[in-house]
Amino acid sequence: MTLDAADAISPLGVLPLAGPTCIHLPLNVSPQDLARYAVGLANARGGTVLVGVDVLDLPAAERDAGELHPLMVTHAIFELSGGRLTVNVQHHRLPGGARVLAVFVPQAPYVLAAPDGSVIAWDGAHLVPVTPSEAEPVADQDFTAVVPPDASLADLDPSEVARLRALGRRASASNLPDLDFLQELGLLVPSGGALRPTLAAILLAGTPAALRAHVPQAEVCFYHHQTGDVEFQFREDLLRPIPALLTRLAELIQARNRFTPVQVGLFRIEVWDQDEAVYREALLNALTHRDYTLRDAVHVHHFPDRLEIMNPGGLPGGITPGNILRHQPKRRNPLLAEVLARLGLVERAGVGVDKMYSLMLRHGKEPPEFTTYPDSVTLALHSPGFDAEFVRFVARKQEEMQTLSLDVLIVLSLLAREGEATRAALARALQLPEDRTPRLLRGMEDHALIVKAGVGRGIAYVLTDEVRRALGRERPAPLTVREQPQERTEQERTEPRLPAPPVPVQYVPVQAVPVQAGPVGPEQPGAEQISIERAGEPAASVLAEATAQPGAAQVDGGASRRRGRSVAREPRDASGPSAAEIRAIALALARERGRVRNVDLREACGLSTQQAWRTLRRLVQDGLLRKLGTGTRDAAYELRH
Repeated sequence: MTLDAADAISPLGVLPLAGPTCIHLPLNVSPQDLARYAVGLANARGGTVLVGVDVLDLPAAERDAGELHPLMVTHAIFELSGGRLTVNVQHHRLPGGARVLAVFVPQAPYVLAAPDGSVIAWDGAHLVPVTPSEAEPVADQDFTAVVPPDASLADLDPSEVARLRALGRRASASNLPDLDFLQELGLLVPSGGALRPTLAAILLAGTPAALRAHVPQAEVCFYHHQTGDVEFQFREDLLRPIPALLTRLAELIQARNRFTPVQVGLFRIEVWDQDEAVYREALLNALTHRDYTLRDAVHVHHFPDRLEIMNPGGLPGGITPGNILRHQPKRRNPLLAEVLARLGLVERAGVGVDKMYSLMLRHGKEPPEFTTYPDSVTLALHSPGFDAEFVRFVARKQEEMQTLSLDVLIVLSLLAREGEATRAALARALQLPEDRTPRLLRGMEDHALIVKAGVGRGIAYVLTDEVRRALGRERPAPLTVREQPQERTEQERTEPRLPAPPVPVQYVPVQAVPVQAGPVGPEQPGAEQISIERAGEPAASVLAEATAQPGAAQVDGGASRRRGRSVAREPRDASGPSAAEIRAIALALARERGRVRNVDLREACGLSTQQAWRTLRRLVQDGLLRKLGTGTRDAAYELRH
């Protein structure tokens, strides 16, 4: 049935005929049957389901769809689709007084199956079953390019369009009129005889009502924590277009941000707890590449020592924390990413992660840390202090060498923290195959940045004397050939390791130098020996001895060198235990209590959250502890048997 223009209702225009994108259902349809038609339409091309159009010729009292409440419909659709289909349900009163129910259904980005595994689709006239081969999702379908059937120009906020134009001054379309500007960016497309916005347009310039109706999952929840605990003191939930989101989040973070000036000659470098360029890049990555088909929000937690961004959808296929620097960029939302790139907010080449790494390393910090889960990813930007001497060294070297590549920064930063590293360890940090590192390492040797130490299979790399002096580092103990780690049998893993025979030791006073944050790594086996041998002692006695004998950790054990292993010296502050003793305390706590948490190690040793976490993580990597639980706050660690 067709209607005259006088009978049109404004959101729909003239009521459409039944067909490929519109389904007419009778007034007595059940919510469950309506849900089946909505899912079938979503599995096809999306469109509109109208209830009550078939009885418009009846008296007004007999043709009202008002008894079918929108919540009954959304509840039935949620149950059938497992919460993966979001629709917009509205009642519309016609000029004659009758009401129809309109359900606006977007095209699903992947095939929606019922709880029993069956898949149905609308073929333009009927619901038909779809075979598994036909039900394969379209590869890399772009959810942000979907045009909601009920979307219109009224869903866009003129002030947000103006904000987009201001951001995109470099874009060639910036001089075009508003509608042409949006069309040129691909945000407006012809649909149903009119220009309609895509979901990307609503994400970038939508009104509050449009965001709530079409993409309520685009919310960002900000939390501020005054301590490292899970309890927060401030929360703000934000559902705004992406440019406005970035502005408000920057205000919230900067209000609680601090910087430390570092003097380099006549210049001063401001090192912030959270560098604005880094966290803006991290937030943009989260908002650009998150999975908008999931109904979860982005969560931003601002702790005193870190910023955590929890993103729905995880990393795109094939990308892991171990290859994120080298993997070919993948865009989960191509239209949204392309528009932001044309506006100059994100990089087309996918170098956002590289930029974060580079900026954090230049400022003497650890690189970003990614933790992945099946349906989400967490990015942590740690800020528990920084290495001011490393900042000065990089700034001076930058002038001398014109540029320091990210690979060079990764090697310098790792050796500054660990003292030495094998080529295999450097390859892991660089996320490169080991056979692709020699050229880089030779180039750094030619520039007198690093030098080989040891011989044969025990070769490692250390900073040159000149670089160590510039960084204020003590010269490490001479290196000899180190034993290669041997695979331990099951019996050896279960039996306690006996301590080495006592060897006369001469205590040599060593001038104290600043302690590097974090535990001694596997390339410093002396620390491992101390930790394993003292793991069986009570934690209280280990801690008491550590604080009572400030020089104990600075012993050069002759027995270790006679066994062919090198022991890195561990100068420390006289007020607390050394890195090796912290490891021993962690193992002792795990033995006494059955498990140890970050807070236990912090309280026992007077550490920061990040320092305790580094120690526990290294013990897991060394095969001494096993992690229980997820995340960095709720996890506990037990001895590996």
